Amino acid sequence: MKYLKLIVLTLTLALAGAGASAQVVKKDGQDRKDKDKKNEAVKVSGRQQAFFEQTEPSDADKQWEKVVYRVLDLNKDKNQALYYPEEPNEDGQSLFYIIMRLLANDQITVYEYLDGREMFTDEYKLKVKDLLDRFHVLYTEAKGSNEKHPIYEIDDSDIPGNEILSYYIIEKYTFDTRSNRMRTRVDALCPVLHRMDEYGGILKFPMFWVKLKDISPYIAKQYVFTDDDNNLARYNLDDFFKHRMYEGDIFKVKNRMNKSLMQQYPDSASLAHARDSIEKRLHRFDKDLWAPSRAELQAKAEAKRKLEAEKRGETLEEDGNEATETKEKDDTKSVKRASTKRGSSSEKNANKKNNKKKASKPKESKSNQGVGRSVRNRKR
Repeated sequence: MKYLKLIVLTLTLALAGAGASAQVVKKDGQDRKDKDKKNEAVKVSGRQQAFFEQTEPSDADKQWEKVVYRVLDLNKDKNQALYYPEEPNEDGQSLFYIIMRLLANDQITVYEYLDGREMFTDEYKLKVKDLLDRFHVLYTEAKGSNEKHPIYEIDDSDIPGNEILSYYIIEKYTFDTRSNRMRTRVDALCPVLHRMDEYGGILKFPMFWVKLKDISPYIAKQYVFTDDDNNLARYNLDDFFKHRMYEGDIFKVKNRMNKSLMQQYPDSASLAHARDSIEKRLHRFDKDLWAPSRAELQAKAEAKRKLEAEKRGETLEEDGNEATETKEKDDTKSVKRASTKRGSSSEKNANKKNNKKKASKPKESKSNQGVGRSVRNRKR
């Protein structure tokens, strides 16, 4: 009996140990599966990529172009959709996490930051390994990685997403004769790393340039909150850039000397004035291409009339429509008065017609008619 109890106890402990080991294996397998899913490449079909391709007008069709550099501060309310969530969760992931995942899976190409002399050519392509080493991002080589197609695994905790506090973007304003309209688009963006130095100051490190068209098929799948009032994510990150839902200050306009606005206008007041004048020129250029409509001209004339009245200290009780109707009524009355004047041209023309009608030949009498017939009869 004792031996039987001992055998039962031994079998129970063995089964319990086997179950525990099975649970551990299952857990490890699940963790490995979740890790593989996290590092899995985001697949985009060729049809999706073709949908997001932008046909840029040729240089022969371009008549005017302006290249503008802006800085997007992620502390501003309108730009926080690019920063949150700080770490991936059920709501998705931030823009920088998406870009880093695409880089680790060798799905996109990034280019060297050259401070205003950006060249998106093969010569200035960055190697992912050199980029990760430069900014001290920990990584390991993934399974299937080779020299031609390097793939890396990066944990979420090793991605410095909380240190990306701003972005540089390149905007292009182009007018071409083929479409006969002004086009504005974001050409490229650059994440800027903010790190504290040993003296407590903040150092900014522009990391790389990436073309927006290269990441558009991927960021279009990530929907974001654009404000706190509406918790429904209605726009994706691609819409965020295409519809220009961001807020950014101009820090440079492409020029021959390759100088930033800060270098050209060291004073803060003159810098703000320069930014404001550039914004107005960009906004006004498209409007100045077309002739104003009749409604716009009337509104402009009405605004000018009100301004002149305010300078004289007068107040206008009638709006533009009532004033126009009053003017038309006055014009109609003046026409009626002019028509009643003696000797007007219209009355003279009417009298001439009546005189012509009255001056018609009188009818011949019956006697004369008879004489005429008798003469013809005699000749016969």
